[in-house]
Amino acid sequence: MEKSVIVKDVTKKYKLYNKNSEKLLDLLLPKSYGEEYFALRNVSFEAEKGDVIGFVGVNGSGKSTLSNIIAGIIPPTDGNVKTNGKTALIAVASGLNNQLTGRENIELKMLMLGFDKHRIKELEPEIIEFSELGKFIDQPVKSYSSGMKSRLGFSVSVHIDPEILIIDEALSVGDKNFAEKCLEKMNEFKEKGKTMFFVSHSIGQMKKFCQKALWLEYGELKAYGPMDEVMPKYEAFLKEYNAMSKNEQKKYREEQMKRRSSQLV
Repeated sequence: MEKSVIVKDVTKKYKLYNKNSEKLLDLLLPKSYGEEYFALRNVSFEAEKGDVIGFVGVNGSGKSTLSNIIAGIIPPTDGNVKTNGKTALIAVASGLNNQLTGRENIELKMLMLGFDKHRIKELEPEIIEFSELGKFIDQPVKSYSSGMKSRLGFSVSVHIDPEILIIDEALSVGDKNFAEKCLEKMNEFKEKGKTMFFVSHSIGQMKKFCQKALWLEYGELKAYGPMDEVMPKYEAFLKEYNAMSKNEQKKYREEQMKRRSSQLV
């Protein structure tokens, strides 16, 4: 099978500052200020054309960071990502300008993707109809609910017909009927052999839709493989994790982050 995405030793590091002056001093002086935080560390995997992969992991594990890196929205600190084909990220409010109307956002996003004005005018009615936004399409996006923003973002992304589609919690907002409509569209893409990455807290949705699962735990790749192999392990972990108190969860997270930091030394 032909590879559609190759992620090799991807690390994403941020600096956390207690105050703005620390950030300025870190830029100007040789002494290091701020605390290093690794959102991802040495993540490697490959996806083949037609793969539908679910990203799982508790909050803060790096799922959205990895999604944004694959989509080319943010760069990795180290490592590299190779993609074969046009990539689209669908996330709530992703790439939307709050000051523009929904219609203006459609036109701007498609111009940035290289569509000419004639093709945009052809696709615009289909995008608006799919979004079900009606008269709101000519209102500023800042007045939209999170569900309406998700509808607009999903509608634009699926109509540009990408080879690689990344859906980051975009179906977790809005009504059930629209979510079902989106899943139908995603199934069409699945039948066409497109590569899709699916980030969702709904394990039921993921089991129904995905073939493979990629489990991240606080920035590290814990497991990657067929859904029926990875998901039972993740569900067993999740059961234990959810049984912990808030303080126990915090302690577990701190221990994992400390272990990861010690390995970097």
